[in-house]
Amino acid sequence: MVAHDSSRRLATVTVPAPDLRPKPFLRHASGDARGFWARGERWVAHRGVTVELVADRSAGGDRFGVSADVARDVARRALLPSGTARAPRVQFYGGFSFRSDHEAAGVWADFPDGLFQLPAVELEGDGSGDAWLRVRALVDADAGDEIFQRLRTEAESLRAELASRADFEGSSDRVPGRATATERAIWEAAVDASLGAIRSGSISKAVLARTMDVELEGRVDPVDVVAQLWEVNRGSHVFLFEPAPGSAIVGAAPETVATLRDGVFHATAVAGSIRRGETPREQAELAARLLASNKDRAEQRIALDDMVARLETVAHQIRTDPQPHVLTLARIQHLETEIRASVPAGVGVLDLVRLLHPTAAVCGLPRDAAMAFLEREEPFERGWYAGPVGWFDAEGNGVFAPALRTGVSTGSGWRLFAGAGIVEGSVPALEWEETGIKFEPMLDALRGAGAELDMVTAQDAEIAGRDT
Repeated sequence: MVAHDSSRRLATVTVPAPDLRPKPFLRHASGDARGFWARGERWVAHRGVTVELVADRSAGGDRFGVSADVARDVARRALLPSGTARAPRVQFYGGFSFRSDHEAAGVWADFPDGLFQLPAVELEGDGSGDAWLRVRALVDADAGDEIFQRLRTEAESLRAELASRADFEGSSDRVPGRATATERAIWEAAVDASLGAIRSGSISKAVLARTMDVELEGRVDPVDVVAQLWEVNRGSHVFLFEPAPGSAIVGAAPETVATLRDGVFHATAVAGSIRRGETPREQAELAARLLASNKDRAEQRIALDDMVARLETVAHQIRTDPQPHVLTLARIQHLETEIRASVPAGVGVLDLVRLLHPTAAVCGLPRDAAMAFLEREEPFERGWYAGPVGWFDAEGNGVFAPALRTGVSTGSGWRLFAGAGIVEGSVPALEWEETGIKFEPMLDALRGAGAELDMVTAQDAEIAGRDT
């Protein structure tokens, strides 16, 4: 990892900001690095960069390991006001690519193998209405208490400015565009190839993804997109990471790869899918059908067993639900099993991410054979899609979710991703429908943010291109 100037120290000031909310905060940060992470009513928004950690494969380093060392060093060297004994929390936000040999290019040009940012400003809150504004800076090692007064003045000034302004709703103009999905015949041929590999015994599962490209005549703000996602997907891990202005990844993941807090591990094994239904009765009937599906139960069990087997190498007191339950989201329902464990001191969340990623729920099994199969069959670069995104702190705590129900934006264009687990018994037409449902959260969010989309097939787009 490329890190900070170790000759400087980190100074932080936190002030109460109950009158601030994430959307206007992030809109105010337009043109800067930005991020948003939420689950339910708990959220954090951030802007600017104080320290940046970038994966550097050329140095032969471990992209999951060295970053934790740097975070501990930043926290250890924190500058504290006179009379203060405890350093403030230091959280780095970002993520990793799906594959370790990822090349940052194309739509992923600003997303290397691994990238984490310690923000200059954070706003954190929850459903109670409380919020806290945190401002930090790297300063000379011999700086005095006056630096904290300067940061406090800066924080109060920003809080007052944001509180006095409207919600930065922006333009109400609609933005025309079109969404072009993967050609169905190509997708179903890839599913058939997956089933052939399963029958031959080379793999037992492959999580095959496809893309949808959205071209707009103008720009839609990723902040509006993530705000729409959060509004209707409170049961998911909703995220926005915009490491450079104009390059953003947005998504709403239904599961976690790893959550670690003070030695207690938690994750969810999620697999198997069915649509939600239009009424409570239909929803319940579909949930019962999902629970009764041998194919979906087997797919979910593969994901669960693989995570538990990997955890057994480092964790103890591993506990799982005796039976999966149905996770109901805005558009889709899944089978889910909770996993909890105790982790020994010295094992941090990044160690667990290294161990668990990629899970069988986003890749397949056996892991190496499934990765090789996907590299052959998927005609696009996954980049950060299905890679672990989230945050970690200097104590090794953190939360990481796979980047699912995801879109990456470069200006006015968006590329959306959706995948389906292919196992014995999968039907290509049904897997096409499942991935179509999984595109809907991002499509709905884009529409809610102002996009007016015409849905076209790849063949239609090719014909239109020849006619222009």
